[in-house]
Amino acid sequence: MRLDLSLYLVTDPDLCAGYGLVETVVAAVRGGVTVVQLRNKHAADGEMIDQARRLKAALAGSGVPLIINDRLAVAVESGADGLHIGQDDGEVAAARMALGERALLGLSVQTPAQLARVDIERLDYLGLGPVFATPSKHDHAEPLGFEGLAALVAASPLPAVAIGGLKVEHVAAIRQSGAGGLAVISAICGHPDPEAAARAIRESR
Repeated sequence: MRLDLSLYLVTDPDLCAGYGLVETVVAAVRGGVTVVQLRNKHAADGEMIDQARRLKAALAGSGVPLIINDRLAVAVESGADGLHIGQDDGEVAAARMALGERALLGLSVQTPAQLARVDIERLDYLGLGPVFATPSKHDHAEPLGFEGLAALVAASPLPAVAIGGLKVEHVAAIRQSGAGGLAVISAICGHPDPEAAARAIRESR
């Protein structure tokens, strides 16, 4: 599946609750989201597998891949298009072996030292950040800011998406950094009109 990191939506179960998880994702894709990541830190695997299958069905024919956050077993069992892991979420080699060669595999990178250890052969893309502090992740590393992001992007051997506290007003700076796109949560999931929110980000200059 083609990977376009332009607008990468990370779901939040609480923020999506009012509009509905599947409904939020479908509307956001209509508005221009290019990747969807299912993230639900507190759900059991079984619940996430069910959510992933429903999302996968809803995304059928759209060309937008469904990525699972952290949970390798969920990604495999649900038939999702890929997995995104953090530095402490298991070995890249083991994830690639379980997923197979066709699945997408992404890794969060926060520092130049982590970037230097990236397994280029087994990964498809990197999530670089956090650019800003974010309430969705309390144990994140020191925020990079746009200068730090640009430095990591310049050194990255793989396509990169910027992550961490990003909103529509940051699109121009993300483009200037050289990143392939930005990952957002509340900028879409917390919006009363996810389609309009996604479109505003895609059309922002």
